[in-house]
Amino acid sequence: MTTPPATPLPNDPGHAGPVDGPSVEALLKWQKRDDQPDGPPRAAWRRRLRRLYVGTDRPAVRFQWAFAALDLVIIGFFILSPVLQASRAFLWVDYAVAALLAVDLAARAAAAFSVRRWLARPAVWVDFVVLATLLAPLWLVNLGFLRILRLWTLSQKDLFWRSLRRRGYQEWEDVGRAAVNLVTCLFVITGFVYTAFARPGSGMEGWIDALYFTVATVTTTGFGDITLPGTAGKLTSIVTMIVGISLFVRLAQALFRPYKVTFRCPKCALMRHEPDAVHCKACGHLLAIPDSGDG
Repeated sequence: MTTPPATPLPNDPGHAGPVDGPSVEALLKWQKRDDQPDGPPRAAWRRRLRRLYVGTDRPAVRFQWAFAALDLVIIGFFILSPVLQASRAFLWVDYAVAALLAVDLAARAAAAFSVRRWLARPAVWVDFVVLATLLAPLWLVNLGFLRILRLWTLSQKDLFWRSLRRRGYQEWEDVGRAAVNLVTCLFVITGFVYTAFARPGSGMEGWIDALYFTVATVTTTGFGDITLPGTAGKLTSIVTMIVGISLFVRLAQALFRPYKVTFRCPKCALMRHEPDAVHCKACGHLLAIPDSGDG
């Protein structure tokens, strides 16, 4: 760490004559220079990539929405994969999606300020698992159901929720996130059940039967017309009920509980408050929650 200059920098535009110490502009310039990491400056193409992936200007938002729409189409392909596997074009589409996902991961890595921090994100590891199942569909056929986790990684992007907040529907963000988590869980379990237990004569002849069993188990309806055999089947049913009903209850809470805004209390760090709260209900600290005045 270098020390700031005792006098204004020579090219400081705010320098108008001798002063006792460095000007504010000089200190800011020096701090910015000192905070820059050692090494070559960031390449312009990487800065453009980052602007496209995380920017909020119009071109960046258009790019993000276009890629999100493509992601939804890919997720639809993942959901229908068990039904489409017998098609001759399946492998071609599979490898095309793998190439697209690989390019996306490489671009996101290049756009990241720190690749190490980027790799530490759970959503990135999920995408690597999805990519592995796409690159080796015949070897990792039993893990193909994990591809639907791409829906969860898509929900981690702030694009959708930022759009809701801008339009004044921020109260639906919790509901949307809970719904995505529940739908992802349903399709992951459905894929696993279909892969592991669907056999001729087992009573579960197709993917729709697996989805029917999953929904019936998650909702604790339990018609009993389709059951999973053996100890593995019982354990799968138990995990499905525990995880599924937890996410189902979480969605119900998000739907029916009173709406609260997210605002960090400066004193006790409580995050959720009533929209018209003046004081924190935990510590009584005076709050200043931003309000657009729209009612």
